[in-house]
Amino acid sequence: MANTSSSWPRMDYNGPSIIQLPKVSDPRGNLSFVEGCRHVPFDIRRAYWIYDVPGGMHRDGHAFRHQHELIIALSGSFDVVLHDGTSETRYHMARSYYALYVPPMTWRKIDNFSTNSVVYVLSSELYDPADYIEDFDEFLTLKHRQS
Repeated sequence: MANTSSSWPRMDYNGPSIIQLPKVSDPRGNLSFVEGCRHVPFDIRRAYWIYDVPGGMHRDGHAFRHQHELIIALSGSFDVVLHDGTSETRYHMARSYYALYVPPMTWRKIDNFSTNSVVYVLSSELYDPADYIEDFDEFLTLKHRQS
């Protein structure tokens, strides 16, 4: 469940949002970071990463009933395609100091991977197969029931 801590940046976390993460520039290389209760609008319960996806490939879509996510391109680039039950929006992720917040009940798929890209995901929930909605028609039915 999303926390409403006053230490988080003032943003509308009711829908998908691009969050600019800190970037410390240095001639030796840049550094970015994520701090819980500061840059992430939920308590982090799990982190996972997607890698070794051949360039140009895609990952099939799904939605989560309860899970919030923050998606970061650690290396390379890819597109995150989100559907809110009504319309679809594509986000090109290519900078490691930008994160995409994805709220629950948002259909998402990831495609257009560059070679050697790494997708880093922070999640509000431990892995639970029952939280996944893997059929787009079922997702649409559930979304329309919420309205």
